[in-house]
Amino acid sequence: MILVGVVPSGIVEQTRLLINQTYLDGVFRAGGLPVLFPLTADQNELRSLMNRVDGLLLTGGEDVEPALYGEEKLPCCGKCTPERDALEVPVCSLALELRKPVLAICRGVQLLNCVLGGTLYQDLDTQFGKALRHPCFDAPAMDPAHEVQVLPDTLLASVVGAGALGVNSRHHQGIKTLGPGVVMSAQAPDGLIEAIEYPENPFVLGVQWHPEAMAAHHPVQQHLFNAFVRACENGKSVPGI
Repeated sequence: MILVGVVPSGIVEQTRLLINQTYLDGVFRAGGLPVLFPLTADQNELRSLMNRVDGLLLTGGEDVEPALYGEEKLPCCGKCTPERDALEVPVCSLALELRKPVLAICRGVQLLNCVLGGTLYQDLDTQFGKALRHPCFDAPAMDPAHEVQVLPDTLLASVVGAGALGVNSRHHQGIKTLGPGVVMSAQAPDGLIEAIEYPENPFVLGVQWHPEAMAAHHPVQQHLFNAFVRACENGKSVPGI
């Protein structure tokens, strides 16, 4: 069985963890078994967790702490969750070190970029200011809100095809500068980076939209989970991974 480590997407009063079922469904449909990680910052526990799973799924949620990319928190930044950062920064770093496949979604792609040395817009409306409306929380999550252009000759293009792809849009932050070695693989019409990958590792892919919310109705979005779980399976047969 392919085991996929999944970080929680919410915390309630420090005693309950939340995860949207759609993340788990995407992994299940692809043939993987999702394993929800507990909130811990213990490095030994995290290394043990990452050694036992075959890949890492970084989920959406509240904002990444700006200190992680060298900035002070501005009033336009939303609520941050230090407990999630304390789990996800080291576990993402471990996944990269161990060359485990990583699929990063929404907040996940932002955190991945920060771990790899990049920066974020704390709020697109006040700091990016282009015409495209990105936080479309009033629209059904399963429906496309705008298109992105998937760049040719990228890992993402090998999964969903190059060219126009309809995506939902449920974020108020976004990637400002890419970390060293990080490659943009999709872009919104207003120029915002919508997907990244890290060619130094066999499968590290992050998307700004929420494919888990669209996958049951738009098969091309399920392809992301299928390719991710397939990479996890392939990694099991590679010595040292």
